[in-house]
Amino acid sequence: MNATLTAVALSLVSAAAYALAAVAQARLAGRTEPSDGVLRMLGRGAWWSAVGLNAGGALLHVVALKYGPLTLVQPLGALTLVAAVPLGARSAGRRVTRTEWRGTVLTLLGLGALLLAAGGGAAHQTLTLPEALGVGGATMAIVAVLGRPGTRPGLRHATAAGITSGVASALTQTLTVAVTDHTTGPLISWRLVTVALFVSVFAMGGLLLAQIAFRGGLGAPLAVVTLANPVAAAAVGMALLGERLQGGAISLIPALLGTTAAVRGVILLSRATAEAAGPNPSAAPSQAAPTPSRVIIGSPRALDRQPLGAEAMTSSVGGG
Repeated sequence: MNATLTAVALSLVSAAAYALAAVAQARLAGRTEPSDGVLRMLGRGAWWSAVGLNAGGALLHVVALKYGPLTLVQPLGALTLVAAVPLGARSAGRRVTRTEWRGTVLTLLGLGALLLAAGGGAAHQTLTLPEALGVGGATMAIVAVLGRPGTRPGLRHATAAGITSGVASALTQTLTVAVTDHTTGPLISWRLVTVALFVSVFAMGGLLLAQIAFRGGLGAPLAVVTLANPVAAAAVGMALLGERLQGGAISLIPALLGTTAAVRGVILLSRATAEAAGPNPSAAPSQAAPTPSRVIIGSPRALDRQPLGAEAMTSSVGGG
């Protein structure tokens, strides 16, 4: 019982750290121009604060897995979304809308159904070097496709962020098993060096992709990241690490229902983000533009002080 409570407590603190990191990244995205390069962003303290919070959340998640099973710890990680939505709203100086709550609940219910279908005991198999290279190459190809120009860039970058983070988590298992179980081969080898390199690249890549995704808001991109992460990890586990669906093929039914609920939740969160953004303020200057010209036209002294271009415009408007 004490071990279970420890796992729950660590998972809750981990979720809070991830939520604070997501809010920090969203605030940084709101203050960053799209034209700003990566090096400029890396020079900001807010970015490294988010990196530190993410690293702390990951460490707490790993420690929690030492005290509790994956089927307990992994679902609790989804509470990141529950904590991040109100934190993000508070940071923006507003209240959480009903649409945001509905989207959050539906996303969590869908994610829970997916985790119950795919959740199982901890696997003890590891990836071979060709398998690790195949996973790394396939992940980079998927990220390249999702990162191309087009519609919904925020959600596509969020999907890529979730996939890279999930694959990094799945690859971490190979490192963990190799360290704790010496029967899998030597501790230092080309296989483990390659896996460690992929883990580092995908973990940092996930943070950078999420940073881009958060330019379109917090709720919907974070929901997509939260969904794509365990799905990608489960795909690697079932394809290469011997994991299986809980309950066999019948578990596909709750998995499909969960996917439907999660997609609906993301749609609601996207709608809530658009509503919170409000009307486009760029239309206001064009509506107010005619006012100064009418004042100038009605003031002869002001006309005398106008440059040649403005005088020509006035004569054309006044008809001579």
